[in-house]
Amino acid sequence: MHGPVPVPELTTYRPPAPRPTGPIRSLLRVIASGEGDLLSLIPDLAYRERLLPLGITRRGILYLNDPALVVEVLNDAEGIFPKNDLMVDAVAPLIGNAMFVSSGETWKRQRRMIEPAFSHMRLNRAFGQMVDAVTDHERWLDEKVAGAAPFSLDAAMGHLTADVITRTIFSIPLHEGAARDVFEAFTVFERQVASVNVKALLFDKPWNHTTQPAPVLEACRRIRAHIDAMLAPRFAPDAPLFDDICAAAIAAVDPVTGERFTREELVNELGVFFLAGHETSASVLTWVFFLLSQRPEVVRRIRAEVDALCGDGEITIDHAKRFPFIKAVFKETMRLYPPITFLPRVALRDTVLGGRKVRRGTMLMIAPWTIHRHQQLWNDPELFDPDRFSPEREGAIVPGAFLPFGWGPRVCVGAAFATLEASLFIARLTRRYDFEALAPERVRPAARLTTRPRHEIQMWVRHRSKSV
Repeated sequence: MHGPVPVPELTTYRPPAPRPTGPIRSLLRVIASGEGDLLSLIPDLAYRERLLPLGITRRGILYLNDPALVVEVLNDAEGIFPKNDLMVDAVAPLIGNAMFVSSGETWKRQRRMIEPAFSHMRLNRAFGQMVDAVTDHERWLDEKVAGAAPFSLDAAMGHLTADVITRTIFSIPLHEGAARDVFEAFTVFERQVASVNVKALLFDKPWNHTTQPAPVLEACRRIRAHIDAMLAPRFAPDAPLFDDICAAAIAAVDPVTGERFTREELVNELGVFFLAGHETSASVLTWVFFLLSQRPEVVRRIRAEVDALCGDGEITIDHAKRFPFIKAVFKETMRLYPPITFLPRVALRDTVLGGRKVRRGTMLMIAPWTIHRHQQLWNDPELFDPDRFSPEREGAIVPGAFLPFGWGPRVCVGAAFATLEASLFIARLTRRYDFEALAPERVRPAARLTTRPRHEIQMWVRHRSKSV
């Protein structure tokens, strides 16, 4: 096994990210790479200006970095800023017109019906399933330690979070073979889906339908087939009774019409839970453990916090709710690598934002990536500094400047679930293991549906050194 990679002090550590340049150079850089890397396309002005029109596009794009305007658009009191057509087209093969992308009365109906299922994401209810999943994951890591074999961090976190959400939705652990297939399908989906691709962004008209490539459609078919296969036993004549998200969705009735979800709608809505509860968490945790592999002093502080609170005993839900530094690490990771890189909206009619006229069809580009790194909103925004989320400093963050879970009526209902899950996993795995990244200098982020490493991160793992 390789020796530890030298790392700079915390105050000078800049995690992997593109170096912002001017708009023309950014565009040429993306064209030259041939990868459609949207993070490299973002011009340096987007990290300095609060309201920035991008005039080189056919559809018209207005970059919103002003927290007050971001809150206004995401609250959407008049219902004129639905999710952008490029985002809708990207996920439609996976989740149809589910609650994640629908708008207006359709969204209100879906939200009414699915509301009871949210109770199964209550923390006291879900914590035991998180513990079972991470215990199984530790057995898998022990095998990696014994075999001294590197592994994909992305795949490991994908498997772990998929296991948790499957236990929460369907009351069963995710079979390892299915987990690998789901991860591989999601990898194809994320790497090839035309979510906000450069061509469509620059040259297409608003509401111009984006056709997804065949590999993406096949990946979505595989994911939906797994969800449907786990759903199918619930409709058998002798099906046992369950008390979980799936059962609540099947039993859901629209109080206005008396209708239930169709089988296809169930796959759509359960797919939203799976996507939001698995893929976004996997993305953040991948970055967490990569950053920890680079910051031994942060690992020491986490271990000191866990040891002080838990000693050698089990980590309980009360403990997991009380880890201030672990939560700060989680939040700082989400600031640097937000689960959803872009939250694009579209104007349904002519309007005014921040004193600027906005034409119908304009894309309103709300990008947590740039807001979280904006030079007017954060001190040393490109540096990894978990203490900016300490109790003493967090209160100074401007509302709307930190939105890893979105904002307004469509804010992620699983935020507390994801925070507890991450706190438990960081505490458990950091307490037991040392992680070492292979070739960390090659790690680069990419903007896909979530903020992912451009290539899978390979890791070594050892049992925790007694001296650390």
